[in-house]
Amino acid sequence: MSPKVSVIIPAFNEESSIGLVLNDLPTDTLHEIIVVDNASTDNTARVARESGARVVEEKHKGYGSACLRGIAELDQPDIVVFLDGDYSDYPEEITSIIQPVISGEQDFVLGSRMILPESRAALLPQARYGNRLAVFLICLFFRHRYTDLGPFRAIRYESLKAIGMQDTDFGWTVEMQIKAVKKGLRIIEIPVRYRERVGVSKITGTVSGTFKAGTKIIYTIFKYLIV
Repeated sequence: MSPKVSVIIPAFNEESSIGLVLNDLPTDTLHEIIVVDNASTDNTARVARESGARVVEEKHKGYGSACLRGIAELDQPDIVVFLDGDYSDYPEEITSIIQPVISGEQDFVLGSRMILPESRAALLPQARYGNRLAVFLICLFFRHRYTDLGPFRAIRYESLKAIGMQDTDFGWTVEMQIKAVKKGLRIIEIPVRYRERVGVSKITGTVSGTFKAGTKIIYTIFKYLIV
């Protein structure tokens, strides 16, 4: 039997892009698609439903909160994919993201935006520099060389349960990557294409968002040095 693949898409005010994301997913190969409406004030939920997704609501704002709610709604999949709702990633590349897990070779696959030159160029400068600092610190302290903290990722469901995700906001991606190393998961990065998102980023698109995200990511790295 084919593995059951569930997709979780956290979304906050993404009515202009969420339909594009959902339309590009290879839906015939997926078990379920969950869009977590993270207290949007626009028509994100309506557009997502009209595009065929199951929409659940998470009123507590925060990227991690939305992802945790999505996990709580899962229908016993084999593989879980996390994908942003801003159309910056290429949803059709999910087939490449999940393949190393399907083959049994890997437990955790990270889609890196830093490998292909054209993908790196589409990232805002503050995102590129922040990524470099974060992955340098992870390598220094946890002895694993990542290139990115990209949100497009796949993980075996049993592995996801084992690492026990907790972060409710900007530390989500780095928490997963550090815990994957500490748990001894088989990890691989593969290059993914990346483009400028639809609309303005709520994180790196603002000075305050960049500062808050950067501070939380660095805090999370040091937190797991002692946990």
